[in-house]
Amino acid sequence: MKTAIATVSIAGDLAEKLSAIAAAGFDGVEIFENDFLAFDRSPKDVGQMVRDHGLEISLFQPFRDFEGMPEPQRSRTFARAERKFDLMQEMGADLVLICSNVSPIALGGIDRAANDLAELGDLAAKSGIRIGYEALAWGRFVNDHRDAWEIVRRADHPNVGLILDSFHTLSRKIDPDSIRAIPGDKIFFVQLADAPNFNMDLLYWSRHFRNMPGEGDLDVTGFMRAVAATGYDGVLSLEIFNDQFRGGSPKSIAVDGYRSLLYLMDQVRRTEPGIRIPVPEMPDRVPVAGIEFVEFAADRKEATDLSAMLTTLGFHKAGKHVSKEVELWRQGGINIVINTDPRGFAHASYISHGTNVCDIGLKVADASATVARAETLGAKTFEQPVGPGELKIPAIRALGGSVIHFVDDSKDLSRVWEIEFEPVGQGGATGDAGLLRIDHLAETMNYDEMLTWLLFYRSIFDTEKTAMVDVIDPAGLVRSQAIENDDGSLRITLNGAENRRTLAGHFISEGFGSGVQHIAFETADIFKTVKALQANGFTPLVISPNYYDDLDARFGLEEDFLNDLKNSGILYDRDENGEYFQLYSPTYGEGFFFEIVERRGGYKGYGAANAQFRIAAQKRHFRAKGMPAR
Repeated sequence: MKTAIATVSIAGDLAEKLSAIAAAGFDGVEIFENDFLAFDRSPKDVGQMVRDHGLEISLFQPFRDFEGMPEPQRSRTFARAERKFDLMQEMGADLVLICSNVSPIALGGIDRAANDLAELGDLAAKSGIRIGYEALAWGRFVNDHRDAWEIVRRADHPNVGLILDSFHTLSRKIDPDSIRAIPGDKIFFVQLADAPNFNMDLLYWSRHFRNMPGEGDLDVTGFMRAVAATGYDGVLSLEIFNDQFRGGSPKSIAVDGYRSLLYLMDQVRRTEPGIRIPVPEMPDRVPVAGIEFVEFAADRKEATDLSAMLTTLGFHKAGKHVSKEVELWRQGGINIVINTDPRGFAHASYISHGTNVCDIGLKVADASATVARAETLGAKTFEQPVGPGELKIPAIRALGGSVIHFVDDSKDLSRVWEIEFEPVGQGGATGDAGLLRIDHLAETMNYDEMLTWLLFYRSIFDTEKTAMVDVIDPAGLVRSQAIENDDGSLRITLNGAENRRTLAGHFISEGFGSGVQHIAFETADIFKTVKALQANGFTPLVISPNYYDDLDARFGLEEDFLNDLKNSGILYDRDENGEYFQLYSPTYGEGFFFEIVERRGGYKGYGAANAQFRIAAQKRHFRAKGMPAR
């Protein structure tokens, strides 16, 4: 599997780009002409830089407005092409991209374009160069890969072939299966990009909103299946125009790009048998049976406060670690671990972030296979010294430097709680509140990290993404998108903050990094749970009475039902599938909180319509703790 990425896809000058591309594991690079023109080294020097990084120049691009030009412009385009061929020879590049003409003076006609490409093919052959012709989605006469292929076919020249770009095909809703009829040896190069499903001008959409395969809404897998079915076994390259990427870290964007290609081709290999492109072997995407545990790092004082909050939520202390200062708290199928040990990873996490969720445990079918897939896709494995009575549990690094551990039904891992923890009595424990399991985890991060973690979860685990929604905070927008599996045993909402004045931004800035900001517990009867919580001394987040007046206007609720919601501090939502109930704890620390939810009748969402009212109440709670109102 030969991989490449266009230099336009990532930030930095050409030297920074090449360093990041090589470090991510790519084999080659597309030199985007503007990156070369802005660089102050000769073509020969640039070519040597590329090779010094262990890369090859897979493509030089773009050569614009060539075919179908009237005289005298036609003669000038041929002269311009010869100069580019000389530059390419000096640089060490042997393939150039010619994109379909957009000039207002261009002349149409498939035969005219084919004749121009055939003549240019003769000139290119003298320099040992091949020409790849690509249909731009906004080309004046050629904007469909089927027309581009017909032009290449009629040109009938060994040095003239087709370049396919997933965005140009999919953005125009052209059936990618039409590619299957093209001979694989006449496809010279394949460029890949995904994008969110916007309805806008094609050129603007392409220049600002492309992203990595798997991060958007286009059927890049279907496109690539069709390409692979032709017998194509050449370079797979990323050409991404994205405003966010241009301001991001070159290294992280390059790593995301390489991961996206591995993920894409693993999916293609599993659904399109007999392809010629060699794809690294890895286990399939991992089904998750549930969230086995959530672990907090804390010091002893803050652990006392956290334990008190868990107690009012109906949790009881169920175990003490055999060799460390670690406690296990339980309710229903929920395991909460509080780690105050002054050694190891959790302590380092506390020093860096304060009290925080440092570790998540997921129940999978095969823990070792899960780590193997994650590692193939570029995730970093995690290990620390195993103490007395501890198991070695497979793990990888995750958001904000946290860890995800994996347990399965193997002999030892299935007994982790018995092996590592001694049971303790429940004397003095409050009453069970009917919490059954973790409904979802909410991870908060800077907005420019969202696509990275979206790709991380989708590529490793058998999950899909929901549509992105805007969460209204009085201080700005927070973008939110969920990753979830079919049965709801794994749900993670990704929340991207754009400034530190929002509640999410405050959590990131004060906690010194991204992380889990809230945990939502599921109950089968939220009104019964509220009664149990009240008996435990739990104080819910106070919601404005104005919210309930509007709720009645929107849904026309029965008066008694509405009063029950209001008196309990429960927020309510409804969709075409069912109903959703939400109850919140006050914030803990710098913005962490717990949520209790009930889903009735197959409700699919996360109560996004209620988020702005919850956030306003949480900010009032912050102010009540000492912040002035004005």
